[in-house]
Amino acid sequence: MHRPIEIELGKMSCRSWSQEGIYRLLLNVLHPDVAEKWQDLLVYGGTGKAARNVESLDTIIHALKNLKDDETLLIQSGKAVGVIQSHPEAARVLVTSSHLVPSHATWEEFRRLEGCGLTMYGQSTAASWAYIGMQGVLQGTCDTFGELADQHFNGSLKGKIVLSSGLGGMGSAQPLAVEMHGGVAIIVEVNPDKVIRRLRNSQVEVATDSLEKAWQLAREYADNGQPVSIALMGNAAEIYPQCLRENKLPDVVTDQTAAHDLLAGYIPASLSPGKAIELRLRDPERYLAMSLDSIARHGQAMLEFAQKGAIVFDYGNNIRGQAEKAGVKDIWSIPSFVNAFLRPVLSVGKGPIRWVALSGNPKDIYRLDKALLKRWPEEEHLARWIRFVQERVHFQGLPARGCWLNYTQRIALSEMISELVRNGELSGPIAVTRDHLDGGSVAAPHRETEGMLDGSDAIADWPILNALTNATCGADLVSLQHGGGVGIGESIHAGMTVIIDGTDSAERRGNRVLKADPSMGIIRHADAGYEGAIQASQRLGLRPWDDKR
Repeated sequence: MHRPIEIELGKMSCRSWSQEGIYRLLLNVLHPDVAEKWQDLLVYGGTGKAARNVESLDTIIHALKNLKDDETLLIQSGKAVGVIQSHPEAARVLVTSSHLVPSHATWEEFRRLEGCGLTMYGQSTAASWAYIGMQGVLQGTCDTFGELADQHFNGSLKGKIVLSSGLGGMGSAQPLAVEMHGGVAIIVEVNPDKVIRRLRNSQVEVATDSLEKAWQLAREYADNGQPVSIALMGNAAEIYPQCLRENKLPDVVTDQTAAHDLLAGYIPASLSPGKAIELRLRDPERYLAMSLDSIARHGQAMLEFAQKGAIVFDYGNNIRGQAEKAGVKDIWSIPSFVNAFLRPVLSVGKGPIRWVALSGNPKDIYRLDKALLKRWPEEEHLARWIRFVQERVHFQGLPARGCWLNYTQRIALSEMISELVRNGELSGPIAVTRDHLDGGSVAAPHRETEGMLDGSDAIADWPILNALTNATCGADLVSLQHGGGVGIGESIHAGMTVIIDGTDSAERRGNRVLKADPSMGIIRHADAGYEGAIQASQRLGLRPWDDKR
């Protein structure tokens, strides 16, 4: 694309708000402030795309603009392939992305088929048009570091140094999350353009290309008990071992580079981003060999940090799996962030949800912030979160809010939005969607479902049931995707979006979806034997036979 497609906020481009809301979300993930590389339709996460190519994007837009209220548009890996007759409360759009039959689910086969123009990598919320920028993953990152602080540092990261890497669409949430808990963050990033972008958006406070300067500043702030975030320009495969050699030992170490994709995401040591692009095209086999060599050094350094007493964890980018391929022994002694910190929350139906003001009016988000705080005045964690993002987080594209809410709160949110839209207290409809990091919508044995109590880590029925459930309940968009976050062959995950426009139909569907969707997390974990989930399912009537146990 030569220029981004702008949303005409003052007019309807589609027949009704169900289609219009989805259309605006599609354009929003390609907004220059949201997408990592909008010109190539790349949204985030290495090569996570919104549409297969420009021609496919044009076709999708045309189809949405002409889609009737009793029709459903079918999207196959970023390409519109058909419209079927359905009914007014059915999903308007069904999305699948990146699926291959299991015996063919390798990066090599995927890239071959992608090269033939038959598929694309959709990541998670890129292909389902639900990405809202860094804020969408920020609270999950904050909760991760909060639980880490509770478990290891008496509830605060004050005086602690956190070393991580990657300032892409996912990793850019790390510095703010560390600061929120009083800590000092050093985030290594090889791409200067990303560092500049995060500085401009106040997602990091300081940038340097000197480890010595970064460490000196980090130590000074940590010793004074002050939070700060530092972007360190460099390659993690070089910086991490250098820290060890120079006895610069952080308290916490993790990583959010695009390690899941060794060809198109990860940049080997000694290569600049520009040289990396050239080598990928000229000699992909050599590039992959260099990536594995760098991953070996990167992963080995993380192991050594752990051996020296740092809290080290995999932040969901499959760096452990890649390091194992590179020959790093004992890499699986490093835990996953979900297994270490988030499972107790996910197992009882709490998780990431986000809402987008389709009017483009920021006041709609602030009005909903106020309504949430009024509804749950006793929720200090919620109040602290909303105050923090209001002060520190800039909207990217359409105004939006990302938040972690439980089962009961999600149902109340649906009713609250519907009433405010109907009464004219909001400027327009609200799209409600979520991240794919969720308790019942993903199977990822090296991330969300690692170490399940019953050994069901690789059982992929659950995200499929989640997608079928949301389609049955009337979500406006339902997606079922493969490989997001951790790469091809490593995950199956589902997403949903409802457009709440104040109509009776939208209210019915919103209530059904926002009740059923979090139910899947409870049901999935109750089936695996988690006591908290079993109790929640009994209380909510989700597994009525549990009282026979």
